[in-house]
Amino acid sequence: MLLVETPAAALAAARRLPRPLGFVPTMGALHAGHMSLVERAVRENASVAASIFVNPLQFGQGEDFARYPRDFETDSALLRAAGVALLYAPTPAAMYPAGFATSIDPGPAALDFEGASRPGHFAGVATVVTKLLHIVEPTRLYLGQKDAQQLAVLRTVVRDLDLPVEIVGVPTLRDVDGLALSSRNVYLDARQRAAAPSLHRALQAVAQAISGGESDVGRALEAGRPVIEPPLELEYLAVVDPLTFLPLERAAPGALVVGTVRAGATRLLDNEPVLARVEAVR
Repeated sequence: MLLVETPAAALAAARRLPRPLGFVPTMGALHAGHMSLVERAVRENASVAASIFVNPLQFGQGEDFARYPRDFETDSALLRAAGVALLYAPTPAAMYPAGFATSIDPGPAALDFEGASRPGHFAGVATVVTKLLHIVEPTRLYLGQKDAQQLAVLRTVVRDLDLPVEIVGVPTLRDVDGLALSSRNVYLDARQRAAAPSLHRALQAVAQAISGGESDVGRALEAGRPVIEPPLELEYLAVVDPLTFLPLERAAPGALVVGTVRAGATRLLDNEPVLARVEAVR
């Protein structure tokens, strides 16, 4: 695996790799969820590139940029063992040199939910991923479905800016109790960790209500709110269009149930698709 640290070196190295080229952008602190993206990219492409960059633009004031977990040696060893051919690990100065002043406005998909809770977050995500795509020039971009709003935002950016890349959304990987894997799970204390899977159960309850025929979003959400366990504090629970991330007034299969809870200083987010009801075969 070749390690490069500057845009010019990454571009030159990526252009020498066999195509199709899969790309997995990360902020490091890799877990099995990240590696599921890498493993799929390796299966589906002639070569794979990855990046490790804790992006300061997507952290707001008072957020966890300084304490975000970093373990570059372990992360790079995992990527190498998984078959990644190129690792781009720039410094903030390489990504955002003196005088850098450009930001991408990702539009309506970024306004609500995480966009409202974390002003500027998705502009930071859109900007860094667009830069990475120009530097690596991949055939396919692999993103986790756990960060569903991020996925919707980046689909919009790629479409609107005519970026020549295929986006592949990879299903969320979960712990045995249903908690979505996340780098931030390490921040949870024992009581918070025990309660954390109740977020997914709440989302499932809402999705099941809709699959069962409930079209009124308000009533469907009432099936999920009581499922959240203390000490978790619910920030939002909603039913959205998975492509635009706009809230829906009437719910139906194909919608997405999204929610975020706060566990002390840590925010956990998750989502659950609403599936069509499967009738029993007689």
